[in-house]
Amino acid sequence: MSAAGPELWLLRHGATEWARCGRHTGNTDLPLLPEGETEARALAPLLAARAFDAVLVSPLQRARRTCELAGLAERAEVCDDLREWDYGAYEGITTAEIRRSVPDWTVFSHPCPDGESSAQVQERCQRLIELALARLGEQRRIALFAHGHILRSLAGTWLGLGVAGGALLVLDTGSFSVLGQERERRTLLRWNAPVG
Repeated sequence: MSAAGPELWLLRHGATEWARCGRHTGNTDLPLLPEGETEARALAPLLAARAFDAVLVSPLQRARRTCELAGLAERAEVCDDLREWDYGAYEGITTAEIRRSVPDWTVFSHPCPDGESSAQVQERCQRLIELALARLGEQRRIALFAHGHILRSLAGTWLGLGVAGGALLVLDTGSFSVLGQERERRTLLRWNAPVG
């Protein structure tokens, strides 16, 4: 990976109880599981070997704790646009449960009653990209600690596919991904990379 172009490092929080069992976790502020803390600590050596112009983190504790254990909390700024999707009535339930009444439902293709729309998430992703690019300095690298669906949506938006493009991207807890450029085109430099 070259530091010549911008690099947006996407860091998904470590495992939580609901993430492990597939329950949609938007605004419910769950802590990391012990294995989630282990995943977060595993990011520290990787991140310590790189210089970042800025570190932004979701306000939710699972992302903030991951940032802390990964060694970047001292420089982190809370960014509300990194908050996970608001799933509304689907908060805390699984896709399988939703599909009993809405066949083929996905967060990327169907609405969340009383929750956030894909258009609203798209607006957040555009703001995040603009903010990240504005914050880049000499290092040309920014770290973003957040959640599975918002990071997938952000990547889809970066690639010009919109929020729906996130449906094509799987993202595990405790993983890192890097958005960048090649020959002035926005690309995935690395995706869903495990640590260690």
